[in-house]
Amino acid sequence: MSRLLAIYRIQMALALQEQFQYRVGLAFWMLGMAAEPVVQLVVWGAVARASGNDVAGYSAAGFAAYYLLWVVVRTMNIALTPWAFEQRIRQGGLSPQLLRPVHPFHMDLADFAAMKLVSLAILLPILLGLGLLFRPDFSALTPLRLAGFLLAIWTGFVLRFIWVWALGLTCFWLLRVSALFDLYFAVEMILSGRLVPIDLLPGPLRSAALALPWYYAYGFPIELALGRLDGATALRGFALQGAWALVGAVMLRLLWRRGVRRYTAAGG
Repeated sequence: MSRLLAIYRIQMALALQEQFQYRVGLAFWMLGMAAEPVVQLVVWGAVARASGNDVAGYSAAGFAAYYLLWVVVRTMNIALTPWAFEQRIRQGGLSPQLLRPVHPFHMDLADFAAMKLVSLAILLPILLGLGLLFRPDFSALTPLRLAGFLLAIWTGFVLRFIWVWALGLTCFWLLRVSALFDLYFAVEMILSGRLVPIDLLPGPLRSAALALPWYYAYGFPIELALGRLDGATALRGFALQGAWALVGAVMLRLLWRRGVRRYTAAGG
């Protein structure tokens, strides 16, 4: 374990140096990514004002708070795209990674964790500007809830990273994976709280969202910060983050073992 932690520390230090070299490009990329939640909060803010300033417990300022926190969560949840595995597996990019004494998953996770540290620093002035523009309601954001939010976005990042990395491993067997990936991300968008807060979903969809992993990487940290979850529900959310991460890790391990055997047998 100490050896693995040392590898993470070294790899993250290297990745941080690389990210700082491209910080301007990263800043422009994040500005572009903020466009989606801005559109959402404008639309739902207008709906709230037209509905007596209350839609499923959200006011216009409440929607602004939700989608500004969404920017933070979305930034944290960026993971290695499954399409990257197509290049690795089909073009042989995985071969040199198999020669290393460390599982490629750990190297990827360390790289993306380092990117989050740089991204969050760049994100602060963007959030301040959006906050001044849209006046979000953060009255429920206590120090304890802020601490819970900061923890939940990191654990949610690891949860989502495991699942998306495992999804990429299907490239070992499938020649055309775009349709599968698109379906996965479409379901994730609906059931995670990314498109709309899950309280706005019909009952069956909301129940599905609370039972599946995607909400615990997206909507859960936001609702925790906004005080929409009591203590017991928050603890249950962290427990489900851990449980779904474990399920994803088991699935990843099985797919990796079988996929690598298939890859090496084919002379990858």
